Amino acid sequence: MSEHNISFGTRLRYKFDNLMAKGPIALIGWLGILSLVLVVTAALILTITGLTQDDGETMNFVEAAWKSLMRTLDPGTMGGDTGWGFRVIMLGVTLGGIFIVSTLIGVLASGISNKLDELRKGHSFVVEKDHTLILGWSEKIFPIISELLIANENQRNPVIVILGHKDKVEMEDEVKLRIPDMKNTRIICRSGSTIDMNDLEIVNPHDSRSIIILSPEGSDPDISVIKTILALTNNPNRRKEPYHIVAEISDNHNKGVAEMIASGEVTLVHTEDLISRVIAQSCRQSGLSVVYTELLDFDGDEIYFQSEPALKGKSFKDAVMSYEDSAIIGIKKSDGLAVINPPMDTVFNSGDKVIAISKDDDTINMTGNSSPEVNTTAITSGKPVTADVEHTLILGWNSKACSIAKELDNYLSSGSTLKIVAEGEGIENKTAQLKGELRNQTIELLTGNISDRALLDSLGLEKFNHIILLCYSDSMPEQEADSKSLITLLHLRNIEEKTGHDFTIVSEMMDIRNKELAEVTEADDFIISNKLISLMLSQLSENKDLKAVFDDLFDADGSEIYVKPVTEYVKAGVPVNFYTLCESAARKGETAIGYRLNEYSHNVNKAYGVVVNPKKSEKVTFTDKDKLIVLAED
Repeated sequence: MSEHNISFGTRLRYKFDNLMAKGPIALIGWLGILSLVLVVTAALILTITGLTQDDGETMNFVEAAWKSLMRTLDPGTMGGDTGWGFRVIMLGVTLGGIFIVSTLIGVLASGISNKLDELRKGHSFVVEKDHTLILGWSEKIFPIISELLIANENQRNPVIVILGHKDKVEMEDEVKLRIPDMKNTRIICRSGSTIDMNDLEIVNPHDSRSIIILSPEGSDPDISVIKTILALTNNPNRRKEPYHIVAEISDNHNKGVAEMIASGEVTLVHTEDLISRVIAQSCRQSGLSVVYTELLDFDGDEIYFQSEPALKGKSFKDAVMSYEDSAIIGIKKSDGLAVINPPMDTVFNSGDKVIAISKDDDTINMTGNSSPEVNTTAITSGKPVTADVEHTLILGWNSKACSIAKELDNYLSSGSTLKIVAEGEGIENKTAQLKGELRNQTIELLTGNISDRALLDSLGLEKFNHIILLCYSDSMPEQEADSKSLITLLHLRNIEEKTGHDFTIVSEMMDIRNKELAEVTEADDFIISNKLISLMLSQLSENKDLKAVFDDLFDADGSEIYVKPVTEYVKAGVPVNFYTLCESAARKGETAIGYRLNEYSHNVNKAYGVVVNPKKSEKVTFTDKDKLIVLAED
């Protein structure tokens, strides 16, 4: 159809369609203009013709316009009109008014409904400042929020903003269900893609205090994390100041790329590496996972940096003995370098800070007592007894198995053995490759179902020093994987009861809710992968300087956390304060940070007997089964 053949009606409908497409605001404007034209036209006719009601007087333009307007808004007004000429004019005004008003009501109702729907979908802009922004949605978000709620208790009007792929209302309902008490923090959810710059603008990252990027579920989650970092840092509308971004990375090969695109702005948590190190260290030291959890969560004691000018010129040992309510674990140099468990004679210089474990930053106070009470007669010179070789059993398989084996290799003596019992595709090839990478362990693979009681009975569990139970997180849904681990744990404990042999069992689980079910098995340590990662992300979102401390604590090189027999430091059965334990540890070049009482090793209400940062002046009588928690190089 050529332009010349288009009818007037077609053109009119086209213009009407364009008008409707402009939205409610434009339509309301045109309805207002139409109403004005209608009222003015009727008023002019009445004024010019002099038409009025039978018993009424001639009206001026203003009076005529007012009466026309009243009939436009209220059709019932014309019921009392008289005079047929006047009635005809008012009838036309009333009919036009009915059309205009009804259309206006429909437009307003539709506009309000669309706006409410937009709000429900979470597409409105977030006008907040200094908020914590969480990008992504996974099971890790709930422990992250729980930790941030605790961290925000001393802040004024704290806000957590979440951008996820789910419906806004659905996310809000899930958060309320899992975390009923929000304390003083407001939670704001928005729906959208974390890699879309337009969606990111909605949650206002430019005014955020910190940003946490969660890995999505899928085969290659790092790609999404890297794209999100790119969308944040390369946004043309981004702020000039550096962002404080904390992100999780699954594959260490992608770490360099992520750091390259956001140099100085992103702190990365290599999740697989973190969990592998914790499992490897915990399997050799019962209770270590509880210590890590205590240091990583905001409920209890955390790690802080504190300036103390009075320490200038004094040694690290002086600092250790100068705090009653805080455990000093290192020095943060003026150039930013963090040193954990430095030599005891290391001197504090101007600008140096103490690295302390304390309940809060305001509890890090020097006592001023340069000579605290130390019971030197209770100090022993016991030396650690180490096994020449150790035998480790891994039950189950996931992507962390190889990393755990490599990490264990850093701590074991030559001649140690590692046996893996698992089933799944590609395990044979991966274990074969692993054989050439281990220096101190010989590896053996047995294919089988780890929840098969007959198989477990045939393993001769009593010959293993450590048992690691991994969940099938790569090949099974989270709950199914945890259920399989739980069944295996029940079998292991039953075997332990029947044989009379005590097994050291470290079990990995995905969902913290399943830990309560597994408590009945009395495993020595539970590693809740999602929670541990969430705790790390939460801590780093509050203070990125902690990354250097955590890297040192979790690395096989340098000083790590060890749980050693207390009799290597003090005599059993003698009341001693923690100053005495600090002194004994210092003589060995170690830093004491807590202890574990064997009596409560399976009591969840007593933190499994773990006490981190005890009050140093309080005396405790230890048994020969109790442990001291120290920072040491071996």
